[in-house]
Amino acid sequence: MSVKHPIIAITGSSGAGTSTVMQSFQHIFRREKLNAQIVEGDSFHRYDRQAMRAEMKSQEAAGNRNFSHFGPEANLLEELQQLFIDYGATGGGKVRKYLHDAGEAAPWKQDPGTFTPWQEVQGETDLMFYEGLHGAYADERIDIARQVDLCVGVVPIINLEWIQKLHRDQKMRGYSQEAVTDTILRRMPDYVSHLCPQFGRTHVNFQRVPIVDTSNPFIARDIPSADESMVVIRFADPKGIDFQYLVDILHGGMMTRPNTLVVPGGKMGLAMQMIFTPMVLRLMDQKRRA
Repeated sequence: MSVKHPIIAITGSSGAGTSTVMQSFQHIFRREKLNAQIVEGDSFHRYDRQAMRAEMKSQEAAGNRNFSHFGPEANLLEELQQLFIDYGATGGGKVRKYLHDAGEAAPWKQDPGTFTPWQEVQGETDLMFYEGLHGAYADERIDIARQVDLCVGVVPIINLEWIQKLHRDQKMRGYSQEAVTDTILRRMPDYVSHLCPQFGRTHVNFQRVPIVDTSNPFIARDIPSADESMVVIRFADPKGIDFQYLVDILHGGMMTRPNTLVVPGGKMGLAMQMIFTPMVLRLMDQKRRA
């Protein structure tokens, strides 16, 4: 953790909705005129797209059918931790970008699914913002969570997470349902072992819960809308949180535990603005005082 160079991390699995949270923070950064160094978790994968496919085949041939991006072996977690340490100490560090598609790859004259070269963080930034799979990762050697000043978990209930992934990968990426299902099953051991524990280290968790039937996610024709959902917001430390104010302003909100707020799904964006704006401003105030 660093007062002079704070780090915010959003952690959640592929298809969980971390990009929505990222947009809310970007609104805050723009409104408060903050220059954030954005770090995508994909940029710390160990293998590019082709190499990952080859490694998966190699692992499967060796009897490991559960090799996935969720696990530490497929990621550069020591390098991610070092980036957080370096940024916290100096505001610098080495970053790169994963080029998801042809549009991102064209300016670099590279193929989609590859990484840009490593380079130093450019210019003066107010804070670092990470969005990916391992923002609160920790094991016996690595403790990324310890380096983060504000960590947010995004955790839809599992059936909703699967529905979102199925629809995204089928409609946007052209995968078959069988291929997406195979990915879900392959990732499950790493999800249980390496993703779930992170949500016990976060400062705030957002969990979207649909109020329509999602019993069989593999036949769902539509993703439940925001208005067909509730959002459970859990604070690790509720001290300083004005719950009554939040309940009043987020019409339909209620407290279910001393550290838990439930709001209508359509109010999720507003809830994030109301909760995280003062947290970000507090980090900036501490930065200025340091």
